[in-house]
Amino acid sequence: MEINYGDTAWVLMSAALVMLMTPALGFFYGGLVRRGNVLATVMHSFTILAIMSVVWVLWGYSLAFGPDRGGFIGSLDWFALRNVGQLPNPDYSGTIPHLAFMMFQGMFAIITPALITGAFAERFKFKALVVFTLVWSTLVYAPVAHWVWGVGGWLRDYGALDFAGGTVVHITSGVSALVAAAMLGKRTGFGTEKMDPHNMTLTVLGAGLLWFGWFGFNAGSALSANGLAAHAFVVTNTAAAMGALSWVAVTWLRDGRPSVLGAAAGAVAGLVAITPAAGYVSPSASIIIGFGGGVLCAYGVEFIKHRVRVDDALDVFAVHGIGGIWGALATGLFADSSINAAGFDGLFYGNPEQVVKQLVAIGVVGGFAAGMSFIILSVIKATIGLRVGEAEEAAGLDATTHGEFGYQL
Repeated sequence: MEINYGDTAWVLMSAALVMLMTPALGFFYGGLVRRGNVLATVMHSFTILAIMSVVWVLWGYSLAFGPDRGGFIGSLDWFALRNVGQLPNPDYSGTIPHLAFMMFQGMFAIITPALITGAFAERFKFKALVVFTLVWSTLVYAPVAHWVWGVGGWLRDYGALDFAGGTVVHITSGVSALVAAAMLGKRTGFGTEKMDPHNMTLTVLGAGLLWFGWFGFNAGSALSANGLAAHAFVVTNTAAAMGALSWVAVTWLRDGRPSVLGAAAGAVAGLVAITPAAGYVSPSASIIIGFGGGVLCAYGVEFIKHRVRVDDALDVFAVHGIGGIWGALATGLFADSSINAAGFDGLFYGNPEQVVKQLVAIGVVGGFAAGMSFIILSVIKATIGLRVGEAEEAAGLDATTHGEFGYQL
């Protein structure tokens, strides 16, 4: 095993790009809430960045990628990064330091629980957030990451494909967000008061930075500075663009105006949808996947908020849950083994069984995330509580939780 300096540089840079996505998510979410909650919303992402950086080093990485225990979880042999050093681990990449792989994967573990916070924006207790992040990352994220990506993981051995996190990141966070929103209840005034975004400029900035960071997310998952990384880079950008265009088209046809929020949310939806497929599908397929992500997620927002009547405040399930499900399914449709020999052909390349495998992964991961999230949130609700009081909610969490303000105007 000899370290390749180009591969190492690319993976370290990709880890840094993915790290940027978490504060970018804070901007994206922060602009969407009302003015009195912007700082608290940004703080959710920033706090999770800090918490998960420590959790991943201590036990998260070992549970997700450590030596297999029955196909369902890693051992604690790598607790506190024991036996994780500067030499490559050939099970995951033979050309970069094991520590580089660990850090790259750690950035995925950081942003996943941060995505969930959009569902309970403006009403979640900060101490509940801390506890939820610690427990959910241990009992939901780490096992699912091991199933899909860990050596010996049962979904990996089964043949389910997830190049960069459609099931591991987006389905787990999206489904958990829907459960959290339903359990927490609607914001006071939901459906009767205007709850428009207070700073769309901040949201568009966040979306642009997410798009930028996503090149590390997807192209970095090649774990090498090679043709596959370049391929993933191209399809990622293409799907993001198509997602933005298709969501804008939906709002333009429906409302008579092209929505700025639709463009920002559509780009993210396209990025979510291409994530599991980025290393397996052609550029032409990425246009279809991005289009589907924009349209399905746009209508998903309307369905969840106005038909199901769940106050998923920042539409986490509509974008990440629906987008992740579509992307995982589309991988089973459009995967082409000539693009990546480590993958499999999909339905349109003569292998209908891949669709079945993708559906199994979607169902099992979604069901597991929903059930575990319900249990975790129920225990927190019965002990320290989930939701702030009505007076605190009305005043805004910036003042009542943090005693600070996003703006001094």
